[in-house]
Amino acid sequence: MSYEAKKFESLLGTTGFSDQLLKNHFTLYEGYVTNTNKIISLEKTPPGTPEYAELKRRFGWEFNGMRLHELYFWSIVKGGKALDINENLAKKIAADFGSLGNWETDFRATGMMRGIGWVILYFDLHAKKLFNIWVNEHDVGHLTGAEPLLVMDVFEHAYMTDYGLKKADYIAAFFKAIDWESVSQRYSMCAGCECGECK
Repeated sequence: MSYEAKKFESLLGTTGFSDQLLKNHFTLYEGYVTNTNKIISLEKTPPGTPEYAELKRRFGWEFNGMRLHELYFWSIVKGGKALDINENLAKKIAADFGSLGNWETDFRATGMMRGIGWVILYFDLHAKKLFNIWVNEHDVGHLTGAEPLLVMDVFEHAYMTDYGLKKADYIAAFFKAIDWESVSQRYSMCAGCECGECK
């Protein structure tokens, strides 16, 4: 079993993201897919060896690097798609954060924190609550039992080609490109889940 890199060329031409930036980002993402597959191919490495331990430790970094980039690219769309304030997700955000404006202020402020990482709007499947979370590395800081709905990459490679150190300008461009339709669909699937695992 191996993973295949998704194609995100439809994002080329997105306002606020140069084609060069996006192409570089796609290439970096493809590297995570490649490395995830390499580690899977080495599953027969003998347990108890240093190689076995390092492969086990490295897998979360490569796999999450692959998956978070996919969620990031799925979180944006050329031209953006606005959040419908009458949809369930908008109502849930307003309920959990006090208002949509409060949520946005918090999400942007999380993105402006010093350091590299990810900003993720998570939905706790058990408590049915939304959180804005900072994930420092691909494999550190995730909420167990929670589903990522909206993902923003704040590693330097996501913005420095176009914005240098002006991270706030990148975040503003990201907000204009958010595909709220896609994010809302992820929320609807999670909020309506009847699998029994999320109770």
